[in-house]
Amino acid sequence: MQTLTALCCDVNVGLTHQYDAVGLRDTSVLVAREAAELAMTMRNEIVTTGTVDTKSTETDVVTAADRAVEKLIRQRLAELRPGESVLGEEEGGAAEQAGLRWVVDPIDGTVNYLYGYPAYAVSIAAQLDGVSLAGAVVEPSSGRVWSAAVGHGADLDGEPLRVSDSRRLDLALLGTGFSYLRQRRVRQASLLLELAGEIRDIRRGGAASLELCAVAAGWLDGYYEHGLSRWDWAAGSLIAAEAGARLRLPTTGTTDGLGDEAIVCAAPGIADGLTGKLLEHGAADI
Repeated sequence: MQTLTALCCDVNVGLTHQYDAVGLRDTSVLVAREAAELAMTMRNEIVTTGTVDTKSTETDVVTAADRAVEKLIRQRLAELRPGESVLGEEEGGAAEQAGLRWVVDPIDGTVNYLYGYPAYAVSIAAQLDGVSLAGAVVEPSSGRVWSAAVGHGADLDGEPLRVSDSRRLDLALLGTGFSYLRQRRVRQASLLLELAGEIRDIRRGGAASLELCAVAAGWLDGYYEHGLSRWDWAAGSLIAAEAGARLRLPTTGTTDGLGDEAIVCAAPGIADGLTGKLLEHGAADI
């Protein structure tokens, strides 16, 4: 059986660059905070006017706030980091990974945002050749700011983060998420049903960036999901990794048994066990 070590991408291995990762982190924090303020300001307007569209399915929504927040982020990055490309959930952008690229999710957890459920976030990361150098995740409802710079650790509101010391999968609290596509959601639920009897409990917050930050903070022992986009995990995965998590990112063409679209993030003490159980219960078929 392969372990998560074998499946993992180490975000630090062989990474050499001319960019100031701490400076990139500071930029991501600054812009994400401004974007979070706009998201909060616009929420009542969205609820009042009902300006909501859908994307992949009728349950996959996008609001005017998603678009406005991403527009603000792009404007501020153009001012602070002129000439650097941006990939965003709502407006798309540079598909080419080579060089420095900002990866933006203006509101991660839009359904939560629409319903008034407080678990949503602004996520901004700077990636070099597809690898995250720095990032920030801001939760507007609480004002919490998670951030990281590669090689410099991760923090929550200035306090250093460290993953849990969990060593028993049967006592582990895990996070996961579900697709907006009905058939995939059914398969994900079947996997969870198999896994549920072998862990302490499960949480489903509805915003991948915050789930990854929860692993970084030790609030979850691990997290897995299939079907995330790059903007969902670009910042949160670095924050988790810099806090000591073992990380497996979505990888095209993988043969490790978890599928091209799987992310696994876990405290080192349960990483191998979680990976083994996901493989055992058919993660490749999700």
